[in-house]
Amino acid sequence: MPSTRQAATWGAQGVLYAAFAGFLALFSSWPDFRSLQPDEGLITISIAHHGQRLQPCREQSLEELARLPPNMRVASRCPRERAPLLVEVDIDGTTVLRQRAEASGLSRDGAGKLYRRMPMPVGVHQVRVRLRDSNRSEGFDYVREEQVELRPAEILVVDFDSEQREFTFK
Repeated sequence: MPSTRQAATWGAQGVLYAAFAGFLALFSSWPDFRSLQPDEGLITISIAHHGQRLQPCREQSLEELARLPPNMRVASRCPRERAPLLVEVDIDGTTVLRQRAEASGLSRDGAGKLYRRMPMPVGVHQVRVRLRDSNRSEGFDYVREEQVELRPAEILVVDFDSEQREFTFK
């Protein structure tokens, strides 16, 4: 049989556990949280893509190859740095996003990454997405324009498929 001190300790623990469980139960359902209003949908731009190389590969001469250690002798030398991505998104004729995504990595040879969420009113929207992944100063390498219909709480994901070299709307 437990002593009165042990019983008091267990009772206090029971009260604290019950208070904690009540706290969790209260905040698991209150306050109501909605990431979108009832009359909104969401357009998400999610792009991870390697830009084109900033400089082309070049063939090494026999003299250059002779100066290199045997384990580093390759016929062509390719600089690693990649072009940054420039992404523009127009919705219903208005530019809502213009962002540059630098190549990742210490040598700037990784993928440029961009993620944006844009709540939009439900209904039909004209979406135009443009991507520049080269070193050009004007224009875009990839463009897609599509009319989409957003329903309440619907999420439209705009992605770039690097293998197919095209935008996808899902």
